[in-house]
Amino acid sequence: MKSIPLLCFYLCLAQQVAYSFQASIHPLEVAALKAIAKKWGIRSFDNTTIDCRPDYPGPGNDDLLIFDCDCPSGSIKVYARHAGPVPMELFDLAELTTLNLSENKLSGTLPPQLGSLTQLKFLSLRSNRFSGPIPKELGELNSLEELHIDSSGLTGEIPAELGKLSNLRTIWAFDNLFTGKLPEFFGRLVKLEEMRIHGTELEGPIPSNYSSLTNLRELSLGDLTKVDSTVAFVESLKNLSILSLRNCLIVGPLPNKLESFLELVYLDLSFNKLTGHIPDSFQNLTSIQALFLGSNNLSGLLPQHILVPSMTTLNFIGTSVDTDDLRYRQDGDILSCLRAGASCSSKDVPYTNTSISINCGGPEQESNSGIIFSADSEDLGAASFYLDPHRPWLVSSSRSYFPSSAKSVAATDLKIEGTSDPHLYKTARLSTGSLRYFALRMKPGNYSVELHFAEIILEDDDDGDMQSLVGPGRRLFDVYLQDSPMNVVSMMQGVRVLRDFNIQAEANGSRRALVKEFTVNVSVDGIVDIHFFWAGRGTCCIPRQGTFGPLVSAINISRHLEDEETPESGRRNSSGGGGGGGGGLKKEIVVGIVFGCAAGLLILASVLYLWWKKDDGEGSKWAHRGFSEVNDD
Repeated sequence: MKSIPLLCFYLCLAQQVAYSFQASIHPLEVAALKAIAKKWGIRSFDNTTIDCRPDYPGPGNDDLLIFDCDCPSGSIKVYARHAGPVPMELFDLAELTTLNLSENKLSGTLPPQLGSLTQLKFLSLRSNRFSGPIPKELGELNSLEELHIDSSGLTGEIPAELGKLSNLRTIWAFDNLFTGKLPEFFGRLVKLEEMRIHGTELEGPIPSNYSSLTNLRELSLGDLTKVDSTVAFVESLKNLSILSLRNCLIVGPLPNKLESFLELVYLDLSFNKLTGHIPDSFQNLTSIQALFLGSNNLSGLLPQHILVPSMTTLNFIGTSVDTDDLRYRQDGDILSCLRAGASCSSKDVPYTNTSISINCGGPEQESNSGIIFSADSEDLGAASFYLDPHRPWLVSSSRSYFPSSAKSVAATDLKIEGTSDPHLYKTARLSTGSLRYFALRMKPGNYSVELHFAEIILEDDDDGDMQSLVGPGRRLFDVYLQDSPMNVVSMMQGVRVLRDFNIQAEANGSRRALVKEFTVNVSVDGIVDIHFFWAGRGTCCIPRQGTFGPLVSAINISRHLEDEETPESGRRNSSGGGGGGGGGLKKEIVVGIVFGCAAGLLILASVLYLWWKKDDGEGSKWAHRGFSEVNDD
């Protein structure tokens, strides 16, 4: 049965009502609700009284219009399975204080009449299919405290009239194609406590007057274009607990006065152009849990005592930060070719491979054509990597902060359409930030890179009997392949071959196999670098929080026949076998350092460095050196 879109909006009336099973509201408002119900085909109800029900039974119940008196002024919740434009009758409800139209398929332009609902304190339009700009009339909502317009489909410049929302405490505006400069007038909204703006077309710089937003607890800006920014404005925002300025073209040094940020638990300044060293004052961030500094031009020594007891994740890959003085570090050359400013030359890395195949997120599998796809089923942490023990490839992942519990692998038992190898698409590796695969020790030449995808988490709009909020979800991410020659960890080097890639849209539905094929040239570095990158776009929370970012099912890399010296099949060699299931080495340092803290102990576990060892008697082979330490706090 084809599902019907679920529309849910909450109407909180500012007038007083009697809290009884029958709660009366104004006849004009009842008339407006009846008109909305008629337009959407909802069953009729009594003109003078409304059934006040505190518990919504959920989609699929026979009741299509249910009300809930759950706020001090009396509230109405209307659930209707319909979509389309916002009904004009809605604006007859002039005393609304809460309007939630989120996670539906509403379309068309936003009516300027929204500005007439001047009693609104909460407005959510998130996760819809609107078009056109934000109406400037929204600036008349002087009582508004929360505004959620993320993933709503809105475009154009953010109107200056929003600078009049002096009571605003929360604004979510990410995943919309807004243009122009990041608004300076937001710096005048001094009551702001939470701001999320990323995945847009907005240009920098970050306005210096954002330093006035001293009530901010969370600031998440990202994906700014064209103009560089600095972080000098941050030093006055001492109430921050979450600060993310990922991919904002930030230049200059790191802020040196963060020791007074007693509430800061998450700091992400990755994928920028920061220079200099990590200040010693970072050792005084006593509440910090996650610190992401990777893909910057940072250098110098990592402060010796930066690993405070609260820290669980430290990410500095893609920098030239020297970790030699850390007491748990074992000196080794591993992946020196993956450090900023380094390269993998032929004298360092012997070339032995002409093909690599990986079953991302799943066990070892053999395709119908006889290709062995190595296992890749380790559940990576917030910033960690996995190295296959038999074949020279690795995967690194770093996740964004919400939520920290998001999984890095996914699986389904449902049928996969459009392929003769459905088992390759029933698992996937995913990340809410950056996901990167490296095939190493590849012989120079031209290679075919096949990327296999199937969306196995988000559902289609008409999937079975699903009458839930899964339909409006959108997963968007970018894919970069190396440009040759290259330094594989420098920020976003290589060629972006897919932008705002939507697996569902390309494959015409969920659980449908899709293959994208590209050609890359492997130079003397002997590396194929595939980077799946979340650029802040797509819905964040459908069907659950953390459902966004890259997802890939399998990878197959093979050398072009004309470049082959000795033909090889894609089969695993006799020593081969996939990782996962305990045979591989789960590394937690290539993209950072990840450790667990329990019962007063800081456990530095599996901090492993790999290295290539040249053995004249046996030829070239992989070797590893591991180190674990338990440090009494």
